[in-house]
Amino acid sequence: MRSDLDHLPANKQRELECVLQLIFEEFTENFARASHEWKKKGRILKVILYGSYARGSWVDEPHTAKGYQSDYDLLIIVNDKRLTDRIKYWARVDDRLMREYGITAKLKTPVNFIVHTLGEVNDGLAHGRYFFMDVARDGIALYESDNTELHQPKPKTPHAALDMAKEYFEEWMPLATSAQKGFQFFVSQKEWRDAAFILHQATERLYHCVLLAVTFYTPHVHNLAFLRTQAERLDARLTHVWPSDNRKQRALFEKLKEAYVKARYSKHYRISAEELAWLGEQVEELSRVVEEICLERIAQLEQTAREAG
Repeated sequence: MRSDLDHLPANKQRELECVLQLIFEEFTENFARASHEWKKKGRILKVILYGSYARGSWVDEPHTAKGYQSDYDLLIIVNDKRLTDRIKYWARVDDRLMREYGITAKLKTPVNFIVHTLGEVNDGLAHGRYFFMDVARDGIALYESDNTELHQPKPKTPHAALDMAKEYFEEWMPLATSAQKGFQFFVSQKEWRDAAFILHQATERLYHCVLLAVTFYTPHVHNLAFLRTQAERLDARLTHVWPSDNRKQRALFEKLKEAYVKARYSKHYRISAEELAWLGEQVEELSRVVEEICLERIAQLEQTAREAG
């Protein structure tokens, strides 16, 4: 795996050095007073830059009319499966990166990261999961504790790829539809918080559906903003579901994102029937677009399988 960042401007290279430093600072602090032996032995094995900044196709135009800015995408590889729990062990890193970007402006570029063990990454490569194959092909190692290489990818046969895409679509699309039905029921009962939570679940399932059907991988997170970012990179049609030029509508997406925790546990969570109606319409549109993308992908794989014989 390559480790050079020569294709990036000097300011981006310095910023990635800062990101790496912040990750290790927070990770080390999190386990500095650990009493369990396995936690004391917890290690980051690799930090890999993937996505647009690794490929050289990033966009950095936050102050233009287009107003789009690519994120840094990082895969953090750890030595213990227990360390992949994002809520338990990576919340500090998440908070620090968001604070340094959104408040102190120490970082000028937002950062997304996922955490896996080396075994999980190599298993993904062995099973031909497109996401991990892209990381192995395009990724740039920002840090490596040793010279251990990722396994060679083993692409799926055309028929196996078709079967997996159909299986994921046929599993997750009905789950999303079921959650949307639950949303309508709770709205009819004027149970606004329950409606918000189950609408969050419908949205999450739709993003899992499209990510799995197209890439055979989805991160194990409930953060809708993160899932949305990952999914919107697959197809431009997904970027039009949630308006980004209206502050009130952006705030409503945030309220939906927060529903996973706050709608269940916070008595202070408030959402109106009108807000739910608008969010429900957007999720219906998301469902339509996700289904369209998935069916197109399955049709492509069917064509490839036919040509393969």
